Amino acid sequence: MRTPLKLSAAATAAALALTTLTACGGSSAAGSDDKNGKIKIMVGGLDKVIYLPARLTQQLGYFEDEGVHVTLLTEPAGVQATTSLVSGDVQGVVGFYDHTLDLQVKGKQVESVVQLAHAPGEVEVVSDKAAGELTSAKDFKGKKLGVTGLGSSTDFLTKYLAVKNGVRTNEFTPVAVGAGQTFISALQQGSIQGGMTTDPTVAQILDKKLGKVLIDMRTPEGSQKALGGPYPSSSLYMNTDWVNSHKDTVRKLARALVKTLKWMSTHTPEQIAAKMPSDYAQGGKELYAQAIKDTLPMFTEDGVMPADGPATVERVLKAFNPNLKNASVDLKKTYTTEFVKK
Repeated sequence: MRTPLKLSAAATAAALALTTLTACGGSSAAGSDDKNGKIKIMVGGLDKVIYLPARLTQQLGYFEDEGVHVTLLTEPAGVQATTSLVSGDVQGVVGFYDHTLDLQVKGKQVESVVQLAHAPGEVEVVSDKAAGELTSAKDFKGKKLGVTGLGSSTDFLTKYLAVKNGVRTNEFTPVAVGAGQTFISALQQGSIQGGMTTDPTVAQILDKKLGKVLIDMRTPEGSQKALGGPYPSSSLYMNTDWVNSHKDTVRKLARALVKTLKWMSTHTPEQIAAKMPSDYAQGGKELYAQAIKDTLPMFTEDGVMPADGPATVERVLKAFNPNLKNASVDLKKTYTTEFVKK
C-alpha cells in the first residue's frame, strides 16, 4: 500500500487494518470444516517480504486448489495481529513464532503449524546522521530506536541485542513507527536514530541513501551471528484448540503454504516479484526484486520447524522478558510438524 509521508503511524495503521484480500475456492463451505467455511488470517504486514508466502500462496491460487476460502487481513505489526487471534476475530496469524512462547506464559495456548522461516529477516539500520555515534548494539544506550510496535518481535529482538551487548532495556527508547513510509519518515526526521525493519523498507532506505545496515539477520548465518542460532520467525500460528478441532482445514492450509515455499525455492526473485501485486514494489520493480533476493535465504523449503530453533527463541526471550525469565515454557506445545510432514 502506498502511504504518503505526511500520514502518521497511527493513520497508516488504521488504513492498513482495513485492507482485505480474498481467495475463493468453490463454494463458501468447500473443503472446510469450520462453521462458515471461511478462514481469516491476519498478517503482520502483507507487503513485508518476510511474510511474502502468505500473499504469494493466494496469487498462485494454491489456497483455491486446496478448496479453502481464505481472507488475508493486514496489521502493521505482529503484536496487533496476535491480539486479533486471541480475541477470536481471525483463525490464524502469519507472524513471528516467538509470540507463541509469550502467549503460553500468559495462559494462551497457540502453536505454529507451518514454519515459513528459520531466520528473522530483520535488519537493524542506522540513519546516516547517527552513523558516527551508533556503530553497534553497544551504542544503543540513550538512543531512540524504531520498532514496528511495542511488544512486537522487532521490539523483542531489539531488547535482546541491547542486553546481549551490555545495554539495559531501560537505557534506550523503543519507538513504534510501523514499517514502510512511516519508518522511513521517522528516520529522515530524526525522531529515531536507527531501528529494526524488513524489506522492502530496507531496500528503499539504502536506495535513498538515508541509512545503512548495522545488523543483518536476513540469513541463517546472520541469525547465528546476532542471536547464536537459528531463529524461527515467520509462521502460520493458530489457537491449539482450533487446530485440534479443524485438522482437515489446517492440513489444506499447510499443503498450500508448503507448495508455495517449494515454488519459491525453484524460481528467481524476479519471477517471484512478478507474481506479487504491483503496488508492493513501491521503489520500483528492480528494487523490489532485490529486496526479495536479499530476504529469500530466511525461508524454509518444507515448512518444518528447525531442530534448535525453539530453544534459541526461548533463550533470546528469557534474556530480557521478565514474564518469561523464570517461567517454565513447554516448547513442544508451541509448534507442530504434524501437518507439514504429512
